[in-house]
Amino acid sequence: QVQLVESGGGLVQAGGSLRLSCQASGSIFSISAMGWYRQAPGKQRDLVALITSGATTIYADSVKGRFAISRDNAKNTVYLTMDALKPEDTAVYYCYVNAKTYGHSDKDFWGQGTQVTVSS
Repeated sequence: QVQLVESGGGLVQAGGSLRLSCQASGSIFSISAMGWYRQAPGKQRDLVALITSGATTIYADSVKGRFAISRDNAKNTVYLTMDALKPEDTAVYYCYVNAKTYGHSDKDFWGQGTQVTVSS
């Protein structure tokens, strides 16, 4: 199995910055995609940003130019740097990893979620 530990959420004023981190551990053979999703109250969970093993990145239109995703393959860690935060960025942010564990095929894994609150 794969465990994901997230950190870096919190309360920030509009225009401020936060950096989320998520480290994967466990019986990992390889990791393909890593990313972040978010879910605001009463809404569905949506993709924020994704980065592949080849470092290709995908961003939601609403965060392009403000958020940056990166990964450290040696540490099995993905980061999300969030600048120019807006109140509408308020949500629970979930780390996502697609990984192959020893003896198993690719599978999706999710973190427990970290709250990001942006005050106006």
